[in-house]
Amino acid sequence: MEIWLRSSLTSPTIPSGVDRAFGESDGLLRIHEDTLYEGERVLGAYQHVRDGETQNVGVAHLGTVEWIVVECETWSMIPLENLISHRTGTHTKIAAVIRTPLEAQGAGFALEEGVDALVVDGSEDMMEAALSVKAQRLQQPSVDDAPPVANSKPTSLTTFTIEAVEQAGVGDRYCLDLLSLLSAGEGLLVGSSADALFLVHSETLPSTFVPARPFRVNAGSPHSYVMMADSTTKYLAELEAGDSLMAIDAQGCRRPVVLGRLKIEQRPMLKIVGIKETEGHHNANTCHIFMQQAETVRLVTGDLTAVSVTELAAGQPVLGWIGHAARHVGRPVKGGIEER
Repeated sequence: MEIWLRSSLTSPTIPSGVDRAFGESDGLLRIHEDTLYEGERVLGAYQHVRDGETQNVGVAHLGTVEWIVVECETWSMIPLENLISHRTGTHTKIAAVIRTPLEAQGAGFALEEGVDALVVDGSEDMMEAALSVKAQRLQQPSVDDAPPVANSKPTSLTTFTIEAVEQAGVGDRYCLDLLSLLSAGEGLLVGSSADALFLVHSETLPSTFVPARPFRVNAGSPHSYVMMADSTTKYLAELEAGDSLMAIDAQGCRRPVVLGRLKIEQRPMLKIVGIKETEGHHNANTCHIFMQQAETVRLVTGDLTAVSVTELAAGQPVLGWIGHAARHVGRPVKGGIEER
């Protein structure tokens, strides 16, 4: 991580520990009409974040410039976190303008990854805070040296072993009605943890009392994550008609499908707990999903057949997907998050 000095002097004295400085002399940084220069060389962009729209302008720069200097009109961690999560996989580095020592700590470790440079004035307390964050960052593996975020696209599925099926009371149940018909074996990836999603089967199979609804997936409760077509996740409660979801079958073949309607009703729910084969303590090795207690709601078993949630038994394997990256607003990031 770098420290950039922004003072009122045109030719500032650069203290020890400072990597770059703003000024009018040759080779120094300057900003002109939202463009960042180092001497005469274009180094990147400057973005003054006032609201969601100006934040999105900053996001649009990611991947197109070497550096982006971000200055929030009113200090907030959220724009920095959003920019950090969106810049994953790009070459763009983020420099954050900070005004207090507390902001230095926040920006330096946002999403456990932090920005790439702190832009500070030359005051003693700001320099001390920035140098402290820089020293702490040097004690950790750098973002550039960290392993790349695992590909979150579910090219392969895994199995969860059912540990328990429990009554969960009454809750809001979300049915997702699609613009496409799904086939037997197809469904959506849904779950309470963004890194452990169950393959929820579509209503393609008729039952004794209810006809098939091959355009529908009974996905469960509003807090659950669902995998989108672009491999990000959203809460079911965030979905809107027109959103593009990822349909996937038991072999891992996937395709985009468009959401046509949400059908939300109060229904009795089940908590289905699965065990995933990962290292760590017991809670980290379990995952769960809340689903409507109904015979037409199904998961997919290890032998690739659909099984009703009302017939699930402990020890039974069901298909799911395991991710290997923490997520922020649905996008994979390099931090660590545990969801129980």
